[in-house]
Amino acid sequence: RSRQEFISDVRERLNAIQGIIIEVGQPISHRIDHMLSGTRTNIAIKLFGTDLRTLYQIGQEIRSSIEDIEGIADLNVEQQVEIPQIQIKPDRIMLARYGIPMNHFIHFIEYALGGVKISNVFEDEMSFDLILRFDAQYRDNIEAIREVMIDAGGGSKVPLHYVADIRSTTGPNSVSRENLKRKLVISANVEGRDLRSVVNDIQNTINKNITLPENYSISYGGQFESEERASRILLFTSLLAIMIIFLILYQEFKKVSIAGIILLNLPLALIGGVVSIWFTSGIISIPAIIGFITLFGIATRNGILLVSRYEHLREKGLGLYETIIKGSLDRLNPILMTALTASLALIPLAIAGDKPGNEIQSPMAVVILGGLLTSTLLNIYVIPVIYLITNLRSKKA
Repeated sequence: RSRQEFISDVRERLNAIQGIIIEVGQPISHRIDHMLSGTRTNIAIKLFGTDLRTLYQIGQEIRSSIEDIEGIADLNVEQQVEIPQIQIKPDRIMLARYGIPMNHFIHFIEYALGGVKISNVFEDEMSFDLILRFDAQYRDNIEAIREVMIDAGGGSKVPLHYVADIRSTTGPNSVSRENLKRKLVISANVEGRDLRSVVNDIQNTINKNITLPENYSISYGGQFESEERASRILLFTSLLAIMIIFLILYQEFKKVSIAGIILLNLPLALIGGVVSIWFTSGIISIPAIIGFITLFGIATRNGILLVSRYEHLREKGLGLYETIIKGSLDRLNPILMTALTASLALIPLAIAGDKPGNEIQSPMAVVILGGLLTSTLLNIYVIPVIYLITNLRSKKA
């Protein structure tokens, strides 16, 4: 079975088990996701607020509203497990009445009930912490804690419940924070769609269906942030590469029209690259964008081969029509051989996209293959026609 079929089967079987939370992925991808967003999933919806119960309630509402979005998998709300706790809240009025400073009260609770390390004990080359605290019988139940004696002013002692409110309650097993704010994470993976479109659908659904109370907010994290940043960088570098190519062509041929004709190969190559993505994954990923940049170089070189031959024949005194026919025939074999050689090398990578380790190479190969097909075929027909039209207009002018 393919990797996608296997993962889908794993998710389907595990989702049938009640009461568990699953995240299907791989160790390296989990580690990268955790470094990017703090969770081991592709998308992290971070909900910030003040009250943990309200956060959990809103998180469940968000989960219910987005669970039907196509492409979402392993959708989970960060679990808030209630655990038993004993809360000790100081009564400042009573502390002042008995002459007990606040810092003395805090240290007493910390040392007597929590324990503090005061030294190490070494035994047979092994080290053990020596912890100072009350005996177990004075801290094993709430009634014993209430009757613990604390030093008061004037050398007297009073029971702890005289100066503090001691109660048994429950609380969350952990509290997550980011930038000093309490947060709850709704996490999800993406399956069968590109990450950016799923995030857009999630944002639109939440904005439409979820109303946040005052002092509550949402932010989005995960792989898509890095992908968005990388896409902007690649878009900028692609435009910069096209400008540099144009300047080099103008420096070589000294004509804006010739440089423009050669650059026509870029949209011709784009056609094949986009169509190949449409018929395969349907996702424009970072490897696919890199494939487009590579394709620009190959397509530009084919245009240079053809147009430079035209210019060379024109310098020899050949007529316009004869130049185009002879120049096209002269450069047909080199262009076809170049495209064929590159295609034969890329075909194994393109058809093995579902194999482990080809996640980056395969999208690049698919884009380059499709672009080579259209740029090579259209280059043979479009560039000669544009060159002819351009020169005929320049003669009339």
